[in-house]
Amino acid sequence: MSYESAEHHPAFEEYAETIFELAEDGISVIQARVAERLGVSRPAVSEMIKRMEREGLVGNEDSQIVLTDEGMHLATAIVRRHRLAERFLTDILGLNWTDAHSEAGRWEHVISPAVETAMLRVLDDPTTCPHGNPIPGSGYTEPDNAVALSSVPEGDDFTVIRIPEELEFEEGQLAFLEASGLMPGRTGTMLTVAPDGTATVDVDDSPVGLGGSTADRIVVIAGS
Repeated sequence: MSYESAEHHPAFEEYAETIFELAEDGISVIQARVAERLGVSRPAVSEMIKRMEREGLVGNEDSQIVLTDEGMHLATAIVRRHRLAERFLTDILGLNWTDAHSEAGRWEHVISPAVETAMLRVLDDPTTCPHGNPIPGSGYTEPDNAVALSSVPEGDDFTVIRIPEELEFEEGQLAFLEASGLMPGRTGTMLTVAPDGTATVDVDDSPVGLGGSTADRIVVIAGS
């Protein structure tokens, strides 16, 4: 299944994608958060949001930026192509997580419906990106027993199922998690959780230290 969308400027696509992903991660979708995610100034975000409002792509609800139906259609098309591109770049071309994430940011704006359909066929209809985030339209739903890694009791095992988009945008985080083996489908054991939230986990008989905010965001299923 492919998502066709009306022709929009790449900047509109990028902003719609950002708004979608912030909401998906449960982050307040306000101009300050959009500016932080995109690395641009608040005035630049303000001007772009005004332009998107005039185009009927976004609105305002309870002081939050929200996508209209048209904006959501655009966002899901771009997010879908980004995550599908990441899957293709890692699974077929063998790129690492960091390079795939960067390249997918370019591919998402140029993948046509025909190419998208072909990629789905080659990849056998994947449901998530390499980091476990759902590909819109795939029908994937996260298991009801999914929890934050930080909530796993000391001594218990866990299986990683998702690295949220928020962590993908932290400098060096994707490379660290991939090198540490904290990837969807991999298992580990919670060793310790300190009072400040920092955690140490065992993955493939190697201890891995995680900051509290990282342990709070990685999504796992507890138990072996």
